[in-house]
Amino acid sequence: MKTIPGKVRLLVMSLIFLGVTNTLSAKEIELTSPDKHIRVNVKVGDNISYDVSYDSDLLMQDCVLALDVNGTVLGKSPKLTGNKRGVINETIDREVPTKNAQIKNHCNTLLLNFKGGYSVEFRAYNDGIAYRFITNRKDISEVKGERVDLNFAGNYLTHISKTPSFKTSYEYPYSHVKLDEWKSDDRMSYLPILVQTDKEYSILVSEADLFDYPCLFFKGTGSNGLVSAFPKYPLEFGEDGDRSLSILKEADYIAKTSGKRKYPWRTFVIGKNDADIVGNEMVYKLSRPCELEDISWIKPGQVSWEWWNGASPYHVDFKYGCNLETYKYFIDFASEFGIPYIIMDEGWAKSTRDPYTPNPNVNLPELIRYGKEKNVGIVLWLTWLTVENNFDLFKTFSDWGIAGVKIDFMDRSDQWMVNYYERVAKEAAKHKLFVDFHGSFKPAGMERAYPNILSYEGVRGMEQMGGATPENNIYLPFMRNAVGAMDYTPGAMISMQPEVYCSRRPNSAAIGTRAYQMALFVVFESGLQMLADNPTNYYRERECTEYITSVPVTWDETRVLQAEIGKSLVVAKRKGDKWYIGGITNDKERDINISLDFLEDNRKYKLTSFEDGINADRQALDYKKKEQPVNKSTTLILHMVRNGGWTGVIE
Repeated sequence: MKTIPGKVRLLVMSLIFLGVTNTLSAKEIELTSPDKHIRVNVKVGDNISYDVSYDSDLLMQDCVLALDVNGTVLGKSPKLTGNKRGVINETIDREVPTKNAQIKNHCNTLLLNFKGGYSVEFRAYNDGIAYRFITNRKDISEVKGERVDLNFAGNYLTHISKTPSFKTSYEYPYSHVKLDEWKSDDRMSYLPILVQTDKEYSILVSEADLFDYPCLFFKGTGSNGLVSAFPKYPLEFGEDGDRSLSILKEADYIAKTSGKRKYPWRTFVIGKNDADIVGNEMVYKLSRPCELEDISWIKPGQVSWEWWNGASPYHVDFKYGCNLETYKYFIDFASEFGIPYIIMDEGWAKSTRDPYTPNPNVNLPELIRYGKEKNVGIVLWLTWLTVENNFDLFKTFSDWGIAGVKIDFMDRSDQWMVNYYERVAKEAAKHKLFVDFHGSFKPAGMERAYPNILSYEGVRGMEQMGGATPENNIYLPFMRNAVGAMDYTPGAMISMQPEVYCSRRPNSAAIGTRAYQMALFVVFESGLQMLADNPTNYYRERECTEYITSVPVTWDETRVLQAEIGKSLVVAKRKGDKWYIGGITNDKERDINISLDFLEDNRKYKLTSFEDGINADRQALDYKKKEQPVNKSTTLILHMVRNGGWTGVIE
């Protein structure tokens, strides 16, 4: 046996020690946000896990991620082969700016490469973190499941929407539970989920860049954690009426997809204050860029809607209903107030299964002609099943002169259905039609790739009548609307407090005050914002109608002036040189002081506002209109009664 010279032996031992040191240091890799407040500590051992901290406060710990592909669990006994750090610092011009025209996209990135042809990418922003799997495999991948284990640092208050199954309309009210109260055998929740820690931080959990993959759901564990759940891929379908299909057989996988792809981001908006949650643009920043070459034809706007009010104008000389005269009345109303669209909901076609034969009482060609004369476009409602069975209808509708489609009752988010959304958006864009998805899951980035998707429902909206309460609605800007456009359908002119509430078409009513309903047009974000009430009521309440129809649906800038999860919210939104302010509250009366220091120096402005009247806490129709001079040094006191609101425009 040869003796190794001392210097060589020392060199070998040094190299071995260096290798061990590098291996050990690679076991834990830290990524921080650009402002250094948020820290992700990624740990590679028997599995891949991570902790998340804000300054010295631990928020999440030992959160495990894994992906089961073709029977191999990526993330189990991982072998790290290298990592790469980077920085993204750019400004993006948003195609349909429902919040801000320009978005600052600034984050630090960490790409971890593993043996077996896969990587995990983390990003750390000043307002949160995200991660995703990336695979680089030649084979077609059958994804058996994805492990998204979230473990929080305490038994925090969590806001969820419980659903009994993966077949869901995504319209359940919010439940508010401590993590340990959400047992493993309880109902699961769809996204987004909001977690309030015992300090000032809140964490909004959702996903982004969702393509060719099912939506993520979560189940409770009865402790401080959540575990993922996904719908299986459907293999066989059966009849289930005129607007859906039953699933007869499912695969043993959740997705069958390309072996070379980027998977959806798992997103965590971290707000040190509640305003950060409302103001975030995380889903948009993490989703793939626009795939349409020409978007000049996409025109967001308001739309008059007949379903909620039963298509029932009064003080007219014709029989109301699903007929030519009624829809011309809606077009006349829209034209007078500068509303660019009307929706023709169920009943415009002779049959829900046949999109090519209009109801003869409607005379659709004449309505299209009349609408063009009045500068009002027509949007047609359809079931998703009718669209699927007649996929050439987009060309037909475009030839007719239809502006867009409202597609309803998908009520699923398995991989097949997610792909259906993309096929619809792509085909609609080819024929210059916009899309409003109802019976839909929440936005998850497809609307950036296809900005002709102007809105999604996926919300307990006003069509739920008594089920749409200010107490539930106050969470929407912090949850559902915080991930993208939301078709809540506001605009009720008959308002009631809950203890006297009753509503039935044709006299549909909403819970909350008149000022509250008006404020929703500023507070809620949607590229297609509906006016749900009867045009006759809007004519009767002209000064309110003139205000709400002046509110834009796209904005240059949004500022959150006051925010308290589950209690109140005030936002200011700028379009050109005008600022609109909207405030809403839950079932508690409040006074909120608002500074106008965002206005320009040395300039005088006029504020026109609508606020709760002196009796609005009992008679919800009571409101007061005011005009007053304001400037940069003005402080406003926004008085809102229970279930009330405040709104105004500064110009």
